[in-house]
Order: sequence, then structure tokens, then C-alpha cells
Amino acid sequence: MLDRKVVTDLLEKYDRSRIQVGVIGSHSALDVCDGSVDEGFRTLAVCQKGRELVYDRYFKAKRGPTGTVERGMVDETWVLDKFAEIMKPENQAKLREKNVIFVPNRSFTSYVDMQEIEDNFQVPMIGSRNMLRSEERGEQQDYYWLLEKAGLPFPKRIKDPSDIDGLCIVKLHHAEKKLERGFFTAATPYEFQEKSDDLITQGVITDADLDNARIEEYIIGPVFNFDFFYSPIEEEGSPLELLGIDWRFESSLDGHVRLPAPQQMSLSEKQKLPEYTVVGHNSCTLRESLLEKVFKIAEKFVDASKEHYDPGIIGAFCLQTCVDKDMNFYIYDVAPRIGGGTNVHVYVGHPYGNSLWRSNMSTGRRTALEIRRAVEADRLEEIVT
Repeated sequence: MLDRKVVTDLLEKYDRSRIQVGVIGSHSALDVCDGSVDEGFRTLAVCQKGRELVYDRYFKAKRGPTGTVERGMVDETWVLDKFAEIMKPENQAKLREKNVIFVPNRSFTSYVDMQEIEDNFQVPMIGSRNMLRSEERGEQQDYYWLLEKAGLPFPKRIKDPSDIDGLCIVKLHHAEKKLERGFFTAATPYEFQEKSDDLITQGVITDADLDNARIEEYIIGPVFNFDFFYSPIEEEGSPLELLGIDWRFESSLDGHVRLPAPQQMSLSEKQKLPEYTVVGHNSCTLRESLLEKVFKIAEKFVDASKEHYDPGIIGAFCLQTCVDKDMNFYIYDVAPRIGGGTNVHVYVGHPYGNSLWRSNMSTGRRTALEIRRAVEADRLEEIVT
């Protein structure tokens, strides 16, 4: 792991009056750039060839004579052959020359080797570099390990398919869409075998991935993704903030649930098993009587992160949950960085973040605000790793 002192030494050479916010051009980059513009920063999106037009054309920033943004939010784009080329020493040097504070998102940790990010990415990142790996299921100290250490609820794991005795979900990668899911459900060992055989035949999953799949109890209830923010420099209010809540649209699952049962039963073998590829998000709120319960869960997560991943979680993070009929929350996924659904906050913010800050406060803007507050208080070293 790159020593934190290396990062703080890099910051010593930064012109803090000219900080620029950088992000991989994918995932939640529009939220990051939009919020950064609101807080007075110039923005940089690092794109991959063939995927740059959203950032380089359609949301490109246009600034007026005084520097005020009149349209868009992305000031500058770099187009690389592959996202992973951001690791080239010359590209890292350019980021530092531009005084870039980098915001890690899921695309960054998916397209760039994790070991490289941990050991060799010599650019200050807002957030917890040492927690990014915990998102990878199957790692020795993945987020399930941390949730167990924190005493937090998560779906019961089923270690062997022969032990399936109720509805469960099988979590594994998609065989062709490597960043997507090959998830499926099963209620019996027979159904597990039947569905897995079908999906292997269709090329959706592989035998090797199935051997390493995580099988867990399926929590029947709505999904709430809680977009939190933790500030280590906050001294007056709560350092833990709930900015927003979102939920997912998944293809082709959402298409299945919109069909009447007779039509679902008439689908062909290839159409019958839904896929869980995330294609979008929507915004929602939570019943107020449940909010305190959610804050307690988040507080325990923050405390455990400090104990096991010094200095602990910094900035944006997302706890993805299901709630059952008895109002019990179960964490089924953790994003130790900006979540994938925060684009629902772009520009308009979210009811919780807006109410807390009395302004349109998205996760992207809250991240940029933290950078600005840290610069003004000369505490930038405390929010980067």
C-alpha cells in the first residue's frame, strides 16, 4: 500500500489555489464533475477511446468571459486507448502538474489493476485507498469480513448448493460482460443445478465462476442504497451525513417483473432467466421512523472501518440494503467510494443532502465541498490517501 506520507509529500508541491478535480469518465463521473463546478473547481474526465463523447461533446463545459460555467460540467477530457493507461508515469505526472485531486469510482477500480492503484498510483485521492479492495467479494478481508467484525446484518451465506432450503441468490460474474452480473435465484438444490446448467449453456456464466460463487439467503423486500458521506474534518455538525437514497433498474429483471405471470411462463428458454445488469437508478426516500436505525448501522460501519482500515472511511460511501417485512435491514453490498446511483442527484441534489446543507447538495458536490473546505482550513492532507 502506498504510504500516506508519499501522498502528503506530493500535496506539498500542489498549488492549492488551482486544484482540479479528476475522475475516470464513467460510472458517476457526471455527478463528480457537476458538483465540482458548483464548488468552483475545474474538472477533468479521463476517458477511454470510443467512450468519450458524453464527456467531450455532450456535457463539455462552456465558460464565459469571467470563467463562470454557462453550460455543461466537464472542462477537460483525456482520451486514452484504455482506462488502465492512467497508470503510465507520464500520465500520473500530468495529473500532478494540474494539481488534480482524484475521485475514485467503480470504473477506476474495475478497469485498473487494484494492486497498481494501491501501490503505484501516485496521485492524491479523496477517499480511502486501502478500503477499495474490500469491495471484491472473495478477498480475505472483503466487505463481508468487515460487516461481520462490525456486528452488522447481512444475508446468511449458504456454503453448499445442497444446503439450499429456501429462496437464495447466487452471486457471480457474467461470463461475457465481465463487469456485470451473472446472478440467478434458486429455492432448491435441483433448481440451482437446472438454472446453472442453462446459464452455462447460454454462455452467461462459467463453471469456474460458479465454483467460486457466493450463495446467500434472498431477502424479500425493497432495495435501498444509502449514499453516505463521512467527513474527518467536520467539527460542528455530525461527521456522518446521509445525502441520498437510490434504487436500481436491472435488465432484464425489470422487464420480467412488468410481465403478467402467464406471459412470464410462456417465455423461451433463452428469455426465461432474467439478468441483473444495472442499467440505471432512481431516487427515493425512507420512512422517517426507520432513519435512526439506518444511521446506527452506518455509525457502526464507520467505527469498524477506523478500527480495521486506518484511517477508516473518508468521504462518500454507499451501503446497499434490503429491508424485510419486520423492518430489519440487511446489507448485501458495500461501495467504499462514491456509489453508482448518485447521478440521480446531479444538479438538483437530493432531499436529505439539500435539507442538511440548505442548498442543492449531491454526492458529487459534497465531495467537492469537502475538498474546498479542506483547502481553506489547510487540512487537505486529512481527506486524501
